Amino acid sequence: MIQRLFFVTVLLLGLSGSAWAQLTIDELVAQAGLKQGPVAMRDRPGWDGTGKIIVRDIGVSLAGIQQHFDDANLVVVTSLEQALTHAEDAGAVIGYCNDELLAAAPRLTWVQIFSSGAERCLESSRIGNGEVVLTNMQKMSSPVIGEHAIALMLALGRNLPQFAGAMEQGRWSRGADHTGGMTTVAGKTMLVLGLGGIGTEVAKRGNALGMRVVGTRNSSRQGPDFVDYVGLSDEMLELAEQAQVVVNALPLTDATRGLIAAEFFAAMPQGSYFINVGRGATVNTDDLLKALSSGRLAGAGLDVTDPEPLPSDHALWSMDNVIITPHVSGRGGDRQRHGLLMMENIRRYIAGEALLNVVDPNKGY
Repeated sequence: MIQRLFFVTVLLLGLSGSAWAQLTIDELVAQAGLKQGPVAMRDRPGWDGTGKIIVRDIGVSLAGIQQHFDDANLVVVTSLEQALTHAEDAGAVIGYCNDELLAAAPRLTWVQIFSSGAERCLESSRIGNGEVVLTNMQKMSSPVIGEHAIALMLALGRNLPQFAGAMEQGRWSRGADHTGGMTTVAGKTMLVLGLGGIGTEVAKRGNALGMRVVGTRNSSRQGPDFVDYVGLSDEMLELAEQAQVVVNALPLTDATRGLIAAEFFAAMPQGSYFINVGRGATVNTDDLLKALSSGRLAGAGLDVTDPEPLPSDHALWSMDNVIITPHVSGRGGDRQRHGLLMMENIRRYIAGEALLNVVDPNKGY
């Protein structure tokens, strides 16, 4: 009999901090607004719930997982090569999304990835056509990514990179070269592109800092109370004209690739800031460079870039009004949330129920 999981403990994820509060799956679903897929696994062709479940090792205790499931065929692997040796009998894979692995796993019906972005997985025909269900970690890292976006914004507005440079030189510099352009965000307008899990967390924090927050969504005008106005995607340019800070939290889809380009940057007020914690390829990098060089943008905070990784000789590295972090905004978050979602989806898969956080191949997220 499969036990319903109410808790994921620190032990399961190999974490040592005793300060983590226990969280129930029902609390997580409610807090994050998680939704289950439209089709139960038992109703999908090829599912039988008895095949191997390959789990990529991220410090997970196999014994810790196994104790919650009777007769589950769980295999923890440390490499793709090791995963391939189990692929023939695998019904599910957690932590890998690779063409070679998918081709070697004829019984496969479910893939769980540890990231939110699913664009690479959707390139697989078996996932793209819906034969294999894909679930992601959307909304699991949203709070910490929201914090990262705000950190980039505040660092730019308070000239922290310039002061860090002066500190390295042992200089107590209060001149205009370091204090010029320092600003407050209170009372300014923030535009959040993509009011999904990440965008909503950014908006919440912007509002708490006294900003007027507007945003865009692809499907509706509904939004949380702390967002002053929710526009549709075709209102981006109009809303950009109002925003001293723009935070991009868009996923990468066919519709968003290269969407943020010269026309958008030209619409932003002179001396505004651009923050990207979405996907690098949603932005035309050449146009971003021009907007930064011309002064149209006072600065940019980029956790993602295009290309990525950013080549060492790229012009963005040498710009003193740019802060770059190497796609790490999701690090340092509450891993309990990730573990709880993974465990609950394992339970649902074995029981033949609909999974949480199912990616829609048609939408790309």
